[in-house]
Amino acid sequence: MTEQTKTPQIGMPTQYDPKSAEKKWYDWWLEHGVFRAGVHKDADTYTIVIPPPNVTGMLHIGHALDFTLQDIMIRKKRMEGYDALWLPGMDHAGIATQARVEAKLREEGVSRYDLGREKFLAKVWEWKEQYASTIREQWAKMGFSLDYSRERFTMDEGLSKAVREVFVSLYEKGLIYRGKYIINWDPQARTALSDIEVEYKEVQGALYHLQYPLKDGSGSITVATTRPETMLGDTAVAVHPQDERYKHLIGKTLVLPVVGREIPIIGDEYVEKEFGSGAVKITPAHDPNDFEVGRRHDLPQILVMDESGTMNENAGPYQGLDRFECRKKLVADLKEQGVLLKIEEHTHQVGHSERTGAVVEPYLSTQWFVKMKPLAERAIEAQKSGKGTNFVPDRFEKIYLNWIENVRDWCISRQLWWGHRIPAWYCEDCGEPTVSREDAAKCAHCGSDKLVQDNDVLDTWFSSALWPFSTLGWPDAGSEDLKRYYPTNLLVTGYDIIYFWVARMIFTALEFTGEIPFKDVLIHGLVRDAEGRKMSKSLGNGVDPLEVIDKYGADAMRFMISTGSTPGQDLRFRWERVEQARNFANKIWNASRFVLMNLEGFDLAQDGLERLGSFERLSTADRWILHRLNETIRDVTRLIDSYEFGETGRLLYNFIWDDLCDWYIEFAKLSLYGGSAAEKKQTQAVLAYVLDKTMKLIHPFMPFLSEEIWQHLPHEGETIVLAAWPKADAKWEAPQAVREMELLMELIRAVRNIRAEVNVPMSKKVELLVKPSTDDALRILARNEEYVQRFAGTSKLVIDSALAAPDKAMTAVVTGAELFLPLAGLIDISQEVARLEKELQTLNGEVERIEKKLANEGFVAKAPQKVIDEEKAKLADYADKRDKVIARIGELRG
Repeated sequence: MTEQTKTPQIGMPTQYDPKSAEKKWYDWWLEHGVFRAGVHKDADTYTIVIPPPNVTGMLHIGHALDFTLQDIMIRKKRMEGYDALWLPGMDHAGIATQARVEAKLREEGVSRYDLGREKFLAKVWEWKEQYASTIREQWAKMGFSLDYSRERFTMDEGLSKAVREVFVSLYEKGLIYRGKYIINWDPQARTALSDIEVEYKEVQGALYHLQYPLKDGSGSITVATTRPETMLGDTAVAVHPQDERYKHLIGKTLVLPVVGREIPIIGDEYVEKEFGSGAVKITPAHDPNDFEVGRRHDLPQILVMDESGTMNENAGPYQGLDRFECRKKLVADLKEQGVLLKIEEHTHQVGHSERTGAVVEPYLSTQWFVKMKPLAERAIEAQKSGKGTNFVPDRFEKIYLNWIENVRDWCISRQLWWGHRIPAWYCEDCGEPTVSREDAAKCAHCGSDKLVQDNDVLDTWFSSALWPFSTLGWPDAGSEDLKRYYPTNLLVTGYDIIYFWVARMIFTALEFTGEIPFKDVLIHGLVRDAEGRKMSKSLGNGVDPLEVIDKYGADAMRFMISTGSTPGQDLRFRWERVEQARNFANKIWNASRFVLMNLEGFDLAQDGLERLGSFERLSTADRWILHRLNETIRDVTRLIDSYEFGETGRLLYNFIWDDLCDWYIEFAKLSLYGGSAAEKKQTQAVLAYVLDKTMKLIHPFMPFLSEEIWQHLPHEGETIVLAAWPKADAKWEAPQAVREMELLMELIRAVRNIRAEVNVPMSKKVELLVKPSTDDALRILARNEEYVQRFAGTSKLVIDSALAAPDKAMTAVVTGAELFLPLAGLIDISQEVARLEKELQTLNGEVERIEKKLANEGFVAKAPQKVIDEEKAKLADYADKRDKVIARIGELRG
């Protein structure tokens, strides 16, 4: 420990100013390197790698939730003495970033093709630097304790090396291949998408029933489609081989309407006899199922549109039309030819690009793929053998397993310029690809030096899948960070990217490191608006975390979002809850000011609680608050480690607001202002001790406020960031003090409730008679008589087990005692009776009115049952109130 600090008792402002405290302390923390890992080489490690935000813009409130939960964990572990690493970084976000930069260029009247690849990429790097700087500023504003010395980017040199190593290694193992398949195509971004980059939305469309005539004129076959424009690429009509209606037609020829091309009727078990007409049009270049049917029957593959969704030369007279314009014109032509039998309204799920929102087109294209089944098998085995990742909540393990057990090959190539360029070179002589860790100079197949690198880049998620180990130095086997900090301890992420990211990280980590990448995966929900709606630009309901911070301070925002939900559940953002968190911060500040104002003459080295000679001298309130602090330390430690942040917040709030502020500090005033010098020193020691430990408990949630207050307290060390996490101490266990305080608090509350009931303010002293029902209660009340007098506001206090109940008194029963407050000392009985009689008249009128309404047969017959039930509930309530007023009048009249 560094030298002990004796705090001056001045200088703590009347109000907490978040803006000045936040900047001051974050700058100080960075200047002194308190977030850097690796200082304690002999300590156990605790590692979190940040889910890298995309360099596409500002962080949103969902990021604030995700990163705050991580910061809570890393700050706590750092205080517990771990060598704690929270590694920051950002993702290049291929499609999203390129789309943003291209949109900006369009505003300037320029396209990427005008610039060329090299100059365009220079523009994207400029964008990246601008937004990376913005993201770092936001991290700082939110108080995140990141080790910036280890910051990584998915396209920096080290990670690029890791990406190439993984690609080449998987290719050499036969797990990466190139082929011509139906993929998801985004016509707006002009790139392939993986299955999980497609969002399915319910769309009101139409089902078009078309008649395809037989060439020999003997009849026709009816097919149905939701995408009539794809018929231009039909190369067959399929029926089930055993369908009695059609099997005699298998092998015959149809004439494709409008186009006039002849296509065969084929038999394939893919067709469901009972569904629709039992005949299916086959378009191998525009439907994944048709593609497989086409391969089985060696059918031609005819693409009828280009990469932008515009009809191409194979579309005949529709060439040059947008796919949806083509649909309109084609449907009109089919009607005119008399082959469009009917159009039915049809609601169905339509795939949309997760990035651009464009309707996805199933499209025949040559792409690179990863064989996922072999990678999934290892992950499934690890999970089912108990050696896998621990999902919190555990229900997400089933979701994860279900996906990886049914995983499909992953299309990893993207037709973009921004990203990791695929390390494959094509030979101009033999046409074969050469895959290499370094830039290829010669063809691996024929030795030619005429090589051209693949223009495509890898899916963003390919590099993100390596994040937990590539950021720590892999594939450099000598990386000290990799040896020390991998595997990581915790991943915090939303449930929406379990498939995108979590599963793929586990696959690649097991394949290339032999270990799971993280021990725990904490899954949180989405931050929704107050009405439960997903936040979106279209609704205009998004929340900027910096706006929240500017209005209420970083600590209030952090406390609200981190404690506002349970793991796996969505969080509703409500401004009033942020205001409540701000009020909580102010309560902590004001209580701390009170404590510090009353620590005059206190010296931690001489007067600290640990230096007290005898703990038996401590008052009931002292021993109670220390016991409650012990319980809170134990529970908060356990709950944070269980990721139960909502429950942690509730406990901290109750302990600080209720136990410490509303009760103990009030009790402490008796000895601070009226006790002996020894009693005052004793109370100062307890206050300083409890506040110090409380600031450490709240620090992971409210880092700025806790640091500011802690620096004013007598303390050891330079910063609360590196202070020791509190531990429960058995010597403070005081169950007897708890019983005593519970009786005292119950009694005081009961007296205050009676005062409120008869409108007697605390400023007016009252007579209180207490009849203990047990010897233990008698001893407790006698020993703590001063507390009762002070906080019940008594002019006269009698504690007597043999007490006779007075004739006219307000009464209450608490655990172990009866209370009596003689009415004569409380109220003017005649005035109170008059007031109650007036109230009784009103209640009688309400009861009579509702009884008449319910007796009205016309009302009962016509009114909805809900209305009748509401009236009955009102009647019961008014009748109950009336009975209580009658009883009260009777008591007062005697």
